[in-house]
Amino acid sequence: MRRIPKYNSEHNLYEQIARYLQLQYPNIIYRFDVGADIKLTPGQAAKHKRLHPTRGYPDLFIAESSENVNSKDWNSIVREWGFYFGLYIEIKKDGTKLKRDKDAKKPLKSETKIRKKGDWFDKHIEEQAEMLEKLRARGYKAEFGVGLEECKKIIDEYLRS
Repeated sequence: MRRIPKYNSEHNLYEQIARYLQLQYPNIIYRFDVGADIKLTPGQAAKHKRLHPTRGYPDLFIAESSENVNSKDWNSIVREWGFYFGLYIEIKKDGTKLKRDKDAKKPLKSETKIRKKGDWFDKHIEEQAEMLEKLRARGYKAEFGVGLEECKKIIDEYLRS
């Protein structure tokens, strides 16, 4: 029996974005990281963790540079021209809060820190934000995309610039 994904699940959102990319940008190369979305056996999970020890890797990578440039000095191009090597998007379903809009009264489950207004919403989102920052430091455009429309806007602005 085929399991139908929830309407507002991240996986359903991946499928919608994939269809959008196929229709609007049929020649680009992209890849979704669906590893976090798959239920693994304990042995598979251990193997996955050994291969991917860093948490927070984004959901979508578009392997398309923002400029068609032939140069060996990539770092200066990134700094001076706003050139990017590719686009990473950490996809979140509609309604996901990235930051706290008020102080928490107690720590979230599995956390020791009480999050304040303006903090990342939880440890998981904080880890993802840190990874996006590391990718930006290496010359990639890296953003959170909340919902289909915001993801499409990020993709369009990147690919049509």
